[in-house]
Amino acid sequence: MIRPARTDDTKTISDLIRALAEYERLSHAVFLDEDLLHEHLFGPRPFAEVLLAEEDGEVVGFALFFHNYSTFLGRPGLYLEDIFVRPEYRGRGHGKALLAALARIAVERGCGRMEWTVLNWNEPSIGFYRSLGAVPLDDWTVYRLTEDKLAALAATGAVVDTR
Repeated sequence: MIRPARTDDTKTISDLIRALAEYERLSHAVFLDEDLLHEHLFGPRPFAEVLLAEEDGEVVGFALFFHNYSTFLGRPGLYLEDIFVRPEYRGRGHGKALLAALARIAVERGCGRMEWTVLNWNEPSIGFYRSLGAVPLDDWTVYRLTEDKLAALAATGAVVDTR
């Protein structure tokens, strides 16, 4: 069963994010604050949404996503930030069910595409995504600004009038 996350799922989502980080060998990079996660998912201005996969009433996986926008298509897109199924529940269709539910949401919301990234070493996931028809964008490189460099750039920019 796939269902949208509810406010009382915040702890479960946090646990799944930490399990994903462990799987990706990135536990050292997790600085998650559950109160902020709750606000960002369920507050007055949600920044992301979560779908949960359940088996026999137990949450076994999640997908966290949000909308972006394609200026070339002139339509919104759906960006999958994270998808994760607990290792002991893999191979039972939960990952495919999560992706199919996301695809339905994207189609229903008029999105022109759905995108995500995958770590280059994660061959099992790459094979899975290719089996669904997903193709890598080899001609694009992801860039990122974080913390100090993000703040430094923000300090040099023009003031935005948000009135």
